[in-house]
Amino acid sequence: MEAIRNYLESMFQNLPNTPEVQRAKSELWQMMEDKYTELINSGKSENEAVGTVISEFGNLDEISEVLGIRSVVRQPQMSINRRMVSFEDVKQFLSDYSKQTIQIGLGVFLCITSVIGPIFFDAIGAPDFLGAISLFIFIAIAVGLFVHPSIIMKRWDFLKQEPCSIDFATTKYIRDQKEHYRTTYALLLTIGITLCVICVVPEIIFEEFNTKIWHMNLEALGGCLLFLLAGIGVFMIILGCRVNSSFSFLLQLNDATTVGGNFVPNQHPAKKYNNKTVETIMSVYWTTITCVYLCWSFLTFDWWITWIIWPVAAIIHAVIDSAYKE
Repeated sequence: MEAIRNYLESMFQNLPNTPEVQRAKSELWQMMEDKYTELINSGKSENEAVGTVISEFGNLDEISEVLGIRSVVRQPQMSINRRMVSFEDVKQFLSDYSKQTIQIGLGVFLCITSVIGPIFFDAIGAPDFLGAISLFIFIAIAVGLFVHPSIIMKRWDFLKQEPCSIDFATTKYIRDQKEHYRTTYALLLTIGITLCVICVVPEIIFEEFNTKIWHMNLEALGGCLLFLLAGIGVFMIILGCRVNSSFSFLLQLNDATTVGGNFVPNQHPAKKYNNKTVETIMSVYWTTITCVYLCWSFLTFDWWITWIIWPVAAIIHAVIDSAYKE
């Protein structure tokens, strides 16, 4: 039955998503299901039953009048010709995007932790040039991690530049993968945010001690742990958010006005901003708020005050939504 369902969805994929078309698709599915059951009960094999059903009901032009959508099927299609993205292409894209995400996350991690070298060498009384060298080595590796995956991902630029489409079976695979990733996503996000919030704790605790460990002042060790925990936390946040967004991106390839664009309920946002500038700003709104929060907190260490940015940001977000959303 899965093969029949996939074939049915491909038949209706490019038709407009209207109640009339949805009703016709439901009726045809019932007809196919009844015929399949009848053939199986008569002793036909599964493959024979599937082939018979598709040959009998698989031509939408022939049965459109019976379904009451003849005018819809026969009318010229005004939709843009879309490039079909295969199942194998989707799997390869998700694999490449995952690798790129890990590399970008490691690059950000190295940028954040690059200051550990100077702190460490200064704390043990080593020459300053060692700290500078370690800093530039970390940054150089990070830049390489940013550049390499961006070059590899150039092959997928057409997904953003051209109208594309995916079939029902591929959509179902992506949806299932996203659902399976939900727990991992929540865990990465929770641990990542927690580490970013508590990363200052070692610094606060060690600041009260004047002893040394491994010839290094505990306060300096606290500073090293601060950036290490923050780096790990940000890496986990990037990993979780980017992998999850890759599923959402693919699920929105189909035209939202067609049946194919609604294989997944609510896969297309119902509302958009009526101002391009506002839409651009809001696309990076929470990322910017997070960066401001972390920078403000790390520079001032007023963690008991900086949290106020979140409720204020939420209020501003709600006001902008009510003012500019269509």
